[in-house]
Amino acid sequence: MSSAVSNQTDIPVAQAGSGVQVDTHFHVFKAGQSIPDARYTPHYDAPLGAWHLNARSAGVTHGVVVQTSFMGTDNRWLLSQLALHGSMLRGVAVVDPGAGLPLLADLHLQGVRGIRLNLAGKAHDMAAWAGAAGLWDALLQLGWHLELHTDDGRLPDIIDALPVALPLVLDHFARPARASMHDASVVAVRHRRQRGGGAVHVKLSAPYRLAAGLNPANLTQLWLHEMGPKALLWGSDWPWTNHEVGVDYQALYSALDGWLAGDAQLAHGVRSVNPMRLYWPSSSQAQSNSSGIKRT
Repeated sequence: MSSAVSNQTDIPVAQAGSGVQVDTHFHVFKAGQSIPDARYTPHYDAPLGAWHLNARSAGVTHGVVVQTSFMGTDNRWLLSQLALHGSMLRGVAVVDPGAGLPLLADLHLQGVRGIRLNLAGKAHDMAAWAGAAGLWDALLQLGWHLELHTDDGRLPDIIDALPVALPLVLDHFARPARASMHDASVVAVRHRRQRGGGAVHVKLSAPYRLAAGLNPANLTQLWLHEMGPKALLWGSDWPWTNHEVGVDYQALYSALDGWLAGDAQLAHGVRSVNPMRLYWPSSSQAQSNSSGIKRT
């Protein structure tokens, strides 16, 4: 198995210098477009150019486009945006439980590096994913991760239903019920890491989606203590669906500095080093993770 997925836009982690900053969570979509039975249909456009203007004004150079829940597994618009700026973007797609290596390998070549399971506002029923062993194997072979978004306090049952080896990215501070080391979600993540499974990252994003009374600074310090600085990522959640009023990109960018108590070195790791390692791994890492897969 000497062939490997190659992508000319892979950027070595070593290039994550002071000028590189990554927004690991934003969305792009068109007004009025959604799949049948979607819980939400946008009434406005959220074009890539508008995100880029906001990002550039804050000094952000790279981004991770996350597939919206209301477009389901129709990733065509996501892929079209990745094709416009392959060197600065990565993607997180949505696929069915029956998806396998051929589909994911093709998505990999188009800049996708993970899949998302968004259970927020749903029953959190994992029955459909019980037979997804082929999908999980494909994620592991490609070096991808599973991104999870749950309702407040619902993470433990979902984590327990997933293979320990799967790398995870937990959306929006992991949505714990409380900012405590004894919170069930925090304990579940701790136990998973103690079992020696796949890497777990937490996105410091969307503080307005947290349970009432939770302080994002307290949660940041909690996850920093639990997981260490290499496990944290920052995302803007632009364009803040259902929370557009009163939310500002620059303010969210600057908020991270306060959450990290003004530690510039930690902030650089969260905005640059950590996401570059996860989404733009070095060439040798990419070849090792995706050995045996090639585009036909």
